[in-house]
Amino acid sequence: MYVIVVGGGNTGSQLAKFLIDAGHTVRIVDERPIVLQKLTKEIPAECIVNGDGSSPATLEKAGIQKAQVLAAVTGSDETNLVITSLGKFEFNVKRVIARVNNSKNAWLFTPEMGVDVSLNQAEILSRLTAEEMSLGDMMTMLKIRRGKYSIVEEKIASGAPVIGLAIKDLSFPNNCVISGIIRHGDIILPRGTTILEEGDEVLALVDEPAREQLAKLLSRP
Repeated sequence: MYVIVVGGGNTGSQLAKFLIDAGHTVRIVDERPIVLQKLTKEIPAECIVNGDGSSPATLEKAGIQKAQVLAAVTGSDETNLVITSLGKFEFNVKRVIARVNNSKNAWLFTPEMGVDVSLNQAEILSRLTAEEMSLGDMMTMLKIRRGKYSIVEEKIASGAPVIGLAIKDLSFPNNCVISGIIRHGDIILPRGTTILEEGDEVLALVDEPAREQLAKLLSRP
């Protein structure tokens, strides 16, 4: 994919490095001299674009006409919304992602402002903290489609009704797909014949009703 990341701070640089390592074509945009100097030590020079990411001319220089994804991750919510609006409505970028810096502004990050996916860092951190404090409970790893679906992880508890049964013999809830199993540190790609064991860490894509039903199958009676 061709991805443009606007904002070269810690969030933007880490995202760009991850995408480059994954084999994607990336352009990261920033105009702050100190940030650009730091980026040159971390990211290939051809991936760095010097300019104001909220300027159409800069976005064009970054190649937005061929971008499949645009991520606005600057430290300013106002700037991020300008970028998302330009990306979606001026340049017709298929997928637009925006960082929310101030939770009070989260309500503004909507499709009407060109945002397909908003990342509210404070909310994500608070949810993860609350879930980690509830030992043994199902943990949300990622929210998808504005929170309708989640990728979750839960360890099969002692005495859970699924222990010793094959996946094909279980009645999983609607809108639930088992995507992986971690067993003794190894990833197992689930098949119908895969037998579930106590201590398996189950990864699943679920909506909220399916999440609750799945938790009952994997937890103690």
